[in-house]
Amino acid sequence: MIQTKSSGIRRLIGTREFYGKVLLVAVPIMIQNGISSFVSLLDNLMIGRVGDNALSGVAICNQFLFVFFLVLFGATAGVGIFTAQYHGNGDVEGVRYTFRFKLVVNSLLTIGCILVLSRFAEPLIGLYLKGEGKPEDAAEILKIGKEYMSIILIGMIPIGITNSYAGTLRDIGETRVPMRASLAAIFVNLIGNFILIYGYLGAPKMGASGAALATVISRFVEVSILVIYTAVRSDRYPFVKGAFRHFHVPLRLAGTFVLKSLPLMMNETLWSLGMTFLNQCFSFRSLDAVAALNIESTIWNLLGVAFLAMGEAVGIIVGQKLGKGELEEAQITARRLILFTVVCGAVFSVFMLIVAPFFPMLYKSSAEVKAMATKLIIIYGALMPVYAFTHASYFTIRSGGRTGLTMIFDSCFVWIVTVPAAYILSRFTQLGIIPMVLIVQSLEIIKAGIGGFMVHKNIWVRNLVE
Repeated sequence: MIQTKSSGIRRLIGTREFYGKVLLVAVPIMIQNGISSFVSLLDNLMIGRVGDNALSGVAICNQFLFVFFLVLFGATAGVGIFTAQYHGNGDVEGVRYTFRFKLVVNSLLTIGCILVLSRFAEPLIGLYLKGEGKPEDAAEILKIGKEYMSIILIGMIPIGITNSYAGTLRDIGETRVPMRASLAAIFVNLIGNFILIYGYLGAPKMGASGAALATVISRFVEVSILVIYTAVRSDRYPFVKGAFRHFHVPLRLAGTFVLKSLPLMMNETLWSLGMTFLNQCFSFRSLDAVAALNIESTIWNLLGVAFLAMGEAVGIIVGQKLGKGELEEAQITARRLILFTVVCGAVFSVFMLIVAPFFPMLYKSSAEVKAMATKLIIIYGALMPVYAFTHASYFTIRSGGRTGLTMIFDSCFVWIVTVPAAYILSRFTQLGIIPMVLIVQSLEIIKAGIGGFMVHKNIWVRNLVE
């Protein structure tokens, strides 16, 4: 039991029972994200064996898929706040309404994103091909990127449904089922990559396009498992009972969902576009930066799973306490979870710094790309505890439905501070890529200060479903 009257450092450190409950929520997310990141690492290595141009073409396309994922996440994250609080309050019908809302919104957004990316694939990919490099390399990267995009768009169809199911299950504290579905999909994706990239077992040697096809197949496997398993276990997950008889959501409730979701969708959209624009600014220096940043982001995603999963756990655990009306316990729990998240970030920061000189050696890349990637890994690794703090602060503020504040804290900071800095440094200075990235990423320290202030003031502490 949490000791609400403890003071000083004891208010930041929980009991063994407390951390046991936290890990029950966070560990399945860590495992899922960790294995997913490990397979992404293998994907990158396999594509990297094809060549730097294939690696760059896939990396550029994944920038736009990254935006798509976060648009879906933002569109339903606001509703997820209600899901967690409804579940904490024992309101099954409320959870069902949020599930229906997610399905409808995700389907509409998926259709829109497919139309946009299929129509503007070439000019969007071309934005990343303006740096120093050989024209023939740029032409090959564009060709590979277009072929990859044309296949991967098919895989967007099941993603919206997967997001609705997995998001709802996580919001009610059931993180193991999405983990299992994801693990099955990852296994299918990995086997498909070996077969289709290199042409084993009589399959054609498709290169980067083979990786796209394997990913599409794995997405359909994942959604099939979630739909079937949840339907079979409907007694355990009662929100699916009658969920498809109609898609009616009370108008007043739908309006409330929209009001909470719009700021988060705008935030995730603007933030992801901001990250995409940052990488475009970095690529303005040279085409090598695209491949080097892809190598760095692969190890970052693998070693960052602990604090990234803890961020989601913060939103789930604190959200449920707010839904129960346990406001003081929610405050104490949030602070303990933030500290734990930072500790996770610091531990894996050390690992990232240790592997920095060796990890790029796994790629069949030029010496210049490997050297650049090593320095980038050191920069991002050193700042990992700072990112862990801002990540946990974001989910804490969001758990109370303060979606407007999360937008100011997150995407507004990116577009007001980070993006202008990157644009100015890339267009109006001769600064090299490494010092430019160091300056831009170090601005996260300012964001951490803003997040600490918001959490400390408790302006996020609210029960939305009372």
